[in-house]
Amino acid sequence: MVNQISANELAELLDSGESFTLVDTRPEDSYEGWRIHAAENVPFGPDDELTDEQLEGIVEDGESVVTICGKGLTSTPFAFRLQQQGYDDVTVVKGGMEDWSKVYEVVPLETENDDLVVVQLQRRAKGCLSYVVGSKSSGKAVVVDPTRQTDQFKIVAGEAGMTIERVLDTHVHADHISGGRQLADELDVPYHLGEHATDREVEYEYEPLADGETVEVGDIELETLHAPGHTTEMVNYLVDGEALLTGDTLFVESVGRTELQFGDEDASEGAELLYETLHETILERPDETLICPGHVSVSADNRYEVDSPGEAIDAQLGTLREELDLLGLSEDEFVAHLTENAPEKPPNYERVIEINRGADPVDDESEATELELGPNNCAA
Repeated sequence: MVNQISANELAELLDSGESFTLVDTRPEDSYEGWRIHAAENVPFGPDDELTDEQLEGIVEDGESVVTICGKGLTSTPFAFRLQQQGYDDVTVVKGGMEDWSKVYEVVPLETENDDLVVVQLQRRAKGCLSYVVGSKSSGKAVVVDPTRQTDQFKIVAGEAGMTIERVLDTHVHADHISGGRQLADELDVPYHLGEHATDREVEYEYEPLADGETVEVGDIELETLHAPGHTTEMVNYLVDGEALLTGDTLFVESVGRTELQFGDEDASEGAELLYETLHETILERPDETLICPGHVSVSADNRYEVDSPGEAIDAQLGTLREELDLLGLSEDEFVAHLTENAPEKPPNYERVIEINRGADPVDDESEATELELGPNNCAA
């Protein structure tokens, strides 16, 4: 019988530094497009035979082996073949890369106000960063930019002794399916986007928030700041004057790309808007402002470009002002950089946008998973 572990247990193994060989049995193109760091690729089908040549230089005798594929359909027979060839310590990751895409880290952020709670939820494989923001004294909370695994946010709020009263999105996302409208419906609470979401022809119900409008969570205030650039309707949320939830406007390692909504031909228009937002809205804030982004860049081999899973992905604005070269460019240099160096677009981004606008709902969980597989590519 082959041992099984969950994707969360695999994350714990990887983080512990324990020695083992991780073998990914998906086809080479799937592996090259998105994989776990340190995974070795041995493409394998359910009816394939396993040869010593396939394993040469990858799996050593007596070494622990963990196998993974898309959903567990090919890694399991691969594991059985390994056992038949005398490998004793073989384990399969249940649910494969599909379940790996749903692993979360929960990271409380440090705040100056003792009443303020800010918890960052990191969707490890995608680099999506969501937030539960609340007031200890009132027991009230809001969720910002939730992903579609909505139970994660209910659990975090519940464990903190808080009730979710509102759900907010910073914008219409392109790299993943938002859980905002779904979570609001499940809890029967208001759902918010910025007032310029009318520009995107959003078809489901939401309560618009205007530039400067505030949302109260007990004695904590979230101020809405219109922040166009990555998209026209993008908003940031200033939490209690000390933390700025920047969505895809400003990351700790880059800024948001602009051509996903504007298109390649008009990407410069978005870049000009983003430059204005950065220099006239965000960089006007005090250096002590804590920048809490909506993403961290994740490489094809599933490594964070900055910090590590389980560490807070944030930075003081003063630090970014000094260290992030993009913020020191002139407008012409900034626009040229964003329009001439655009990375590969996120997989299925046009379909994902349509889903998040409510124009073409996702058919089922299986389709949603397939649409989201792969790293995010929202940074310029």
